[in-house]
Parts: sequence; structure tokens; C-alpha cells
Amino acid sequence: MITLLDYGAGNVRSVTNAIEKLGERITVAQTGRDILNAEKLVFPGVGNFGSVMQILRQKQFVEPLLGYLGSGRPFLGICVGMQALFEGSDEAPAERGLGILPGRVKRFDVALAVPHIGWNGIGVKQPTDLFDTLQGDEKFYFVHSYHAVADDPKVVLATTDYGYPFVSAVQKGSIQGTQFHPEKSGASGLTLLENFIRQGCGAAIPAKCPPQTRLAKRIIACLDVRANDRGDLVVTKGDQYDVREDGNVRNLGKPVELAGRYFEEGADEITFLNITGFRDFPLEDMPMIEVLKETSKHVFVPLTIGGGIRDYTDKNGRTYTALQVAAEYFRSGADKISIGSEAVDVVEAVLKTGQPTGRSAIEQISHVYGNQAVVISIDPRRVYVDSPDQTPHATIETAIPGPRGQRYCWFQCTVKGGREGRDVDAVTLARTCEKLGAGEILLNCIDRDGTNRGFDIELINAVKQSVSIPVIASSGAGCEAHFADVFEQTDVESALAAGIFHRREVPISAVKAFLKGKVEIRP
Repeated sequence: MITLLDYGAGNVRSVTNAIEKLGERITVAQTGRDILNAEKLVFPGVGNFGSVMQILRQKQFVEPLLGYLGSGRPFLGICVGMQALFEGSDEAPAERGLGILPGRVKRFDVALAVPHIGWNGIGVKQPTDLFDTLQGDEKFYFVHSYHAVADDPKVVLATTDYGYPFVSAVQKGSIQGTQFHPEKSGASGLTLLENFIRQGCGAAIPAKCPPQTRLAKRIIACLDVRANDRGDLVVTKGDQYDVREDGNVRNLGKPVELAGRYFEEGADEITFLNITGFRDFPLEDMPMIEVLKETSKHVFVPLTIGGGIRDYTDKNGRTYTALQVAAEYFRSGADKISIGSEAVDVVEAVLKTGQPTGRSAIEQISHVYGNQAVVISIDPRRVYVDSPDQTPHATIETAIPGPRGQRYCWFQCTVKGGREGRDVDAVTLARTCEKLGAGEILLNCIDRDGTNRGFDIELINAVKQSVSIPVIASSGAGCEAHFADVFEQTDVESALAAGIFHRREVPISAVKAFLKGKVEIRP
């Protein structure tokens, strides 16, 4: 029996599903006594260090947790669940950690994108049963802006490189922890969890641990989900955002089935975009909730959900905040949420007043769950001008002239599925959202959507060079070479595609086979 320390925030469903898939029963700690009585305890911390510690204290879990940690029984802390073992964190300087391990959690100080998001390797430093049967060259899924700095090298189980080596796993007696998410790390992560559950495996250092680890470029499958004319949820794909064909919604499959297929094919991440948008559903009846719950039972890579992350009032007159909507998505299996049109509204308000309110969905969700949980989806299109002087917006000199031969353009943000343009450009939107607390940009392109002409490299470079958070390139991929182009000609961390994967025109395995030897990938 595994006891899960669920402190009430973040995605713990995926940990539960992973452990149950391994045939183990799981119970959730409701009280301090449940913690003290546990045989094996898993603490999957997600989000902001300060919020985690505050909730543990409010629930009076700290003393029972310390009592359990001193008992010699098995403990596995995941992400912030590992960080909480240390004395404190720069993420919340006023909050004390559990103090089991000497040291402190610090923010990455690197010339790379922060958060550190994606699949990276580990270098195991001491024998352990946690990595039994693993080769050592596997990659695991990381998503964090802060990392532990251990004062005692004896507790460092593994390190990972991101600008410099950082602690990615710890071990002190029966206490173990990982900065990465095994429940989101595919087969390798499930093996690690099984080793923790079974115990008694052989303690060794895997044979193929690399001297230096490298972050893999991510290949992301995107599923645009909406109701068809019969009310069934289907995966569809638009041509420049038009999803209808012969008057009907284009149907490319069922969302849960397609997500499972992409997991088996090697997708590094899966994104659901709810392009129908809920209007008056009670929160507990929103269609995408069930899609997430079912997908997370079988898909053990990160899941992102977008669409409708906003304040709304349902048909029964009940009002929900964007934070409540996001919380329900996280509890249903999402790891990140994507905010689209609502982000444009927020940025326009900030630009008008000159300061944030602290109440926007971006600010509230990132405060509770961490900026790595908030993705901003931008839907821009080109607007050509003869000269940069003709617009106050950030312009580029383009190698793709406009219809009248214009040599300059800016990238106008749109809302409502690209149907309405706004007076804000993609560069400004991305910069402002980063300041508000967003941790990643999903950069679409209306001009390239459904064209199979390749990614808009000029747009991607303009946005990527303006922010310090990761960027996902989207729209336009038509062949394997387009993925190599975007990784070789820009610094984006990942690339996303939809239609070519749905129609099996370009399998994910073919993309990775083409990229092998050109860029770092997760095999």
C-alpha cells in the first residue's frame, strides 16, 4: 500500500494513475495520523514552494511528516516534494522548509530559458536501488525554475546539467527524492516508481550515465478538440483556423484514442486545445475534464490543456474564477494550462494602465502553481508596412515581401480563433506575459496554419529573442525537414504539429528518426 501526500494543489492524478498501473494500491493521506501510519509515502509537490509549505502548515501536516521522515520508512519526494526536504527556498524566503537535508533551493542563474522544461538526462553519483535495471542514458521530464543546492554532497544521488550541474535526485537512508517527474517520464519513469514500490532491488550506478547531460528538443502533438454538429467531442484541424470541410466539422479521431497513439509513438508532450470553448457548463460537467481524466490513465508524458481558462458564470448562476477552472484541470490530470484570447485582454489592460492588477489569470495561477504551469498561446498574423515608422509595433525586415512588395511587417495578435485582430503585437504580448508570470509561449501562426510550408522562422526568432522563457514553435510543419529547420535556425526548445500527425502523413517516429544526429532528442 502506497500513501499519497496530497496537499490539495496540482496534478496528483498522474502519480496515482502511474502507481495503480504498476498494480499497487494507493490511499490518500487525509490527516496527520494517515501520514504517520503510512508504509510507504509519496509526496508529489507541484507549484510554488511557499504555497506548498503554507498548505502543509495549515493542514497540520508538518509535524506528522517530520515524524514519518524520522521513522526509517520509504519516502519519495517529487519536484517541490523533494525541494521541501531542504531548509528553505529563494522562491519564498520567508517560508521554512522541512530541514531534513542541509541546503537551500535557488533559482537557475543561467543564460538559458527558465523554467528548465523538457527531457534531460541524469548522472548518478552513488549506488541506489531507485534506478535498478535502467541503463543510465534515459531522459526524464523536468519542469522547474528552482533547484536544490545541497550542503552535504553525501545526499546527492544524481545531478543534471542545465548551464551548470544541479541536484536532480537525493537520497538519505530511506528518504529519496527526484527533481524530475517520474510519473511523466514514460517507461523509464514507471520503472523508477516500480523500484521504489518494490524496494530491495540491487543498489548500483547505471552503466551508461553520461559525463554531461543534454536537454532534448521536444516534439509535441497538438489535438484541437471541439464538439461536432452531433455534440460529440472530436479532434479536428483547420486550414488557417477554418475547421469545416463540406459544411461539417473535420473529424480526425477521438481525443483520448489519439493521445494514446501519440504516447506510444514517442510524443514528448501532448496538448489539448478546446476550441469549442465551454459557455455555460457547470465546472464539474465540462467535457474536457473527462478527456483529461481518461487520458492520464494511459499517457505518461506531460499534458497541457487550453481553452476557457477564465472567469465565467454557468447556466445555474454560479461564478467560477480562472484559478478554480485551472485547479479543476490540474486535478483531472493536466500539468500545464494554456491561456489564449484571455491573455490578449490582460495585456491590453496592462498596456493601458501601465501596471498589472495582480488579479489576472496569469498572475493568480502562476502564484499558486508556479510559472512553469502557465503557457501563453499566441495566434498572430502578419501585417505589412512600408516602413517601421508607419506603426508603433515591433517590426522586422522580412525576406517574404507583402502583396505590394512591402519589406517590413509586424505580427498582430488575434482572438476568437483568428477572426478578430487586436492592436497588440506578438513580441509585446510575449514580453508582458512573461513579466506577469507566464512560463512558456506557444507560438502559433495564422499565415502558416495548415499550409505545410514550414514554420515561420522570422516570427519565431522575433519572439524567442525577446523573452527568456521557453518557446514552442507551431503552425506550418509539413515534413520531417521542417522540424530540423526550426531547431537549427532558431533557439526554440520544442516544436508542435497537429494535422500531419493526425492524418499519419508524417509519423512522430519519422520526425525523431530524421532529427537523430542533428539535434538532441529523446529516443
